[in-house]
Amino acid sequence: MPHNKLALLRYKTIDQCLRNRFRKWTLEDLIATVSEALYEYEGIDSGVSLRTIQLDIQNMRSDKLGYNAPIVVIDKKYYTYSDKNYSILHRKLSNQDIDRLNDIVQLLGQFKGFNYFEDLEGMIGKLEAKIHQQKSQNTTHIDFEKNEQLKGLHWIGGLLKSIKEEQHLKVTYQSFKAHQASVLSVNPYLLKEYRNRWFLLCQKEKARDVLILALDRIQAVEIDESTTFSPATFDIATFFNDAIGVTKTLGQEAYEVVLKINPKNAPYVLTKPLHPSQKVVEATEDYLTVAIQVVLNYELEREILGFGESIEVLSPRMLQRNIKKRLEKAAALYHTAT
Repeated sequence: MPHNKLALLRYKTIDQCLRNRFRKWTLEDLIATVSEALYEYEGIDSGVSLRTIQLDIQNMRSDKLGYNAPIVVIDKKYYTYSDKNYSILHRKLSNQDIDRLNDIVQLLGQFKGFNYFEDLEGMIGKLEAKIHQQKSQNTTHIDFEKNEQLKGLHWIGGLLKSIKEEQHLKVTYQSFKAHQASVLSVNPYLLKEYRNRWFLLCQKEKARDVLILALDRIQAVEIDESTTFSPATFDIATFFNDAIGVTKTLGQEAYEVVLKINPKNAPYVLTKPLHPSQKVVEATEDYLTVAIQVVLNYELEREILGFGESIEVLSPRMLQRNIKKRLEKAAALYHTAT
C-alpha cells in the first residue's frame, strides 16, 4: 500500500468511480471527482492535475502496489474496469505480501509452547490459514469458530480506547433480567472474551464490587468528562484466573472442585483441561479423578452438566447439591417420555 495518504485517497476515489458502471468516466470527470474528495476529506482546494491522475491510473494498473487493476479505455475516452467485480479494496494478497506473512508466521511460530505467548497461537493459525487459502485458489483446510450474528462487537474499539485513556463512562445497559435499561456510571478496566461473547469488567464509582457487562446488552456508551477515572483497587490481570467463564465477584473464594469422569470421556478432559489449575488426582481403568481450583459459578455448573451422566462431583458438597437439583429438574421435563 502507498505510504502517501493523499495518494491512497486518490486511488480509492478513482476506484469508486470506475466501479460505478452507470456512468461513463473521462479523465476530466476523474479529475473533478478526485478534487472534490481531496477538498472534502483534507481541505485541499487546489485540485489535482491531469498528470497526477494519469500517474495514479498507471500505478493502479501496475504490479508496483500489488493492485494490477484491469483499467481499460473505451472509445479512446472513457475509463472503466474490464472486470465489473474488481476493486482495489478486494484485491488478493500479492506474492510479496504472502512471503512477508510467511516470514511473520515463522517468527511468531517460535513462541508456540511458551505460556507467556499462548494468545499468539490462535493468531498464528489464522495467518497460516489465510496464506494457505491464497495459495490454494480460495480453498481452505481449516475452519475457525465464528458467529456472524454476534451483537455488540462494534463497542469494542471505543471501550478499548476508553480503558487505555482511563476515561470514566456512562453506559446504558439492560440485562436479560431487567424490564428496562438503566444508566451506569463506571470505570472500565478490561475487555474479556468467553465463548465468542465479549464482556466489560468495570466498577461503579465508590462501589466495592465489580460489574461484568455483556457487550450485546449495551445500548449506548458516553464518555463522562465530569467524573474522574478511578483506577482499580484489585489486580485486573489475575481477576479471572480462578474462574471458568466471567461470573465472579470481588473477593469471591475459590474451592477445590473434585470431579470423577468415566473412562469414555476421560481422554477429552485430559487433552482439553477444564481449567488451567486442573490436576489428576487418580487415574484407573474405570475412572479419572481430577481437581480444579475455581470459584463456584453458573459457567462451572454448565460445563459439568455438559458431560451429563459421564461426570460426578465429589466435592464440594454445595456444588454437589446444585448439580443434583438441576439434573432432577432436567429429568422432570421428560417424565412422560417412554
